[in-house]
Amino acid sequence: MWKEITLSGFADEIDEKLSEQIRVLRKLGMSYLEMRGVNGKGLVEYSIEEVKEIKKQLDAEGIKLSSVGSPIGKIKITDTFEPHMELYKHTVEIAHKMETDYIRMFSFFMPENADCSQYKEEVMERLGKMVDYAKANDIILLHENEKDIYGDVASRCLEIQKAFYCDHFKAVFDFANFVQCKQNTLKAYEMMKPYVAYIHIKDALWSDASVVPPGTGDGNMEEILGKFKAGGYQGFLSLEPHLSDFGGFSALEQNASQKEKLDGEEAFTLAHDSLLKILDRL
Repeated sequence: MWKEITLSGFADEIDEKLSEQIRVLRKLGMSYLEMRGVNGKGLVEYSIEEVKEIKKQLDAEGIKLSSVGSPIGKIKITDTFEPHMELYKHTVEIAHKMETDYIRMFSFFMPENADCSQYKEEVMERLGKMVDYAKANDIILLHENEKDIYGDVASRCLEIQKAFYCDHFKAVFDFANFVQCKQNTLKAYEMMKPYVAYIHIKDALWSDASVVPPGTGDGNMEEILGKFKAGGYQGFLSLEPHLSDFGGFSALEQNASQKEKLDGEEAFTLAHDSLLKILDRL
């Protein structure tokens, strides 16, 4: 087993209620989550006083945050930036209250069919302001390779990292998002490996971009996780199942009932167990 890694996950995919998120995490023996949504609302939408109450509930159950799964940078590059910068500052305060070093973030949606290069200067200016604030406020930004943002394919992710990589700005590696952008994940790994500080466990098919259980898609997950292990990666593997609409459950589980959709607990558990099988082979 890979002892240097810690499992986490987007527990809002289990259920919107924090109590249910905690129950399933404890059932699976997990003590970290990447908090995106809680009790029907995005974490960043809560006041600091409300965040303190959420933290108390987590503390009582021995659950910590691996990262704030924020929507920062998930606006159009053509949208006004100033209000978003204020949300970002609030998110930094939330991360401090939650006692996590990490905030997951993005590099802005591009207009449909646009030449991304024409927006590079604006992207870099905005990211620069965010990185400066991260440095001044002792937080670590984790840029995720999300579909349709500036940093979706590996070449532009590398561009961003070369511009900003430091103690306060690093990369998330998301297998499925690369597949959905028709980016070869092995090539992405070779380009991004010096910058990756956090890994999302999500796999997808090249053919139709659908998300499938970890290790069953075209993300080369087992091979790349093996490379990360050999390279000395220490950190979080964060489950992001996206499997509620997964229709192949019955084919994977011998005694599974025929069902079109999994509930949140089933989807999260399937992703968790699929990852453990991969880790057992590494």
